[in-house]
Amino acid sequence: MPSKPKKLNAKEIASLESTRDIGAEILQSIKDMKAGKGKVIASSATEAREATGLSQAKFASLLGVSVRTLQGWEQGRKQPSGAARTLLAIAKTNPKAILAVSAQ
Repeated sequence: MPSKPKKLNAKEIASLESTRDIGAEILQSIKDMKAGKGKVIASSATEAREATGLSQAKFASLLGVSVRTLQGWEQGRKQPSGAARTLLAIAKTNPKAILAVSAQ
C-alpha cells in the first residue's frame, strides 16, 4: 500500500515554487498532447453510456438520475451507488439489454 505523501510547510512550498517555470511546463504539456503522449481515461459511466450510443440526457433519464449526477459520475467527482453501478455494468457489457428496456 503506497504511503501518504509528506505535507510540505510554507517554506518548502515557496522554495519549490521559486524554481518552477510554469510557462515552460505548459508548453511541454501542449507538445506532449500534440505528440499523442497524453492519455484520456474514461470512467465506467462514460464507457457504459457510449456503449449504448445515447446522449447524456437520454442515458440519465433511462437510469432515473439527473444529467448533473451522470456528469458527476463521468467526470469522477461522484461515485454511483450500488444499484446504479450494477445498471452501468449491464449497460457496458450488454447495451442491447438496456436499450430493450428503454424501448418498452
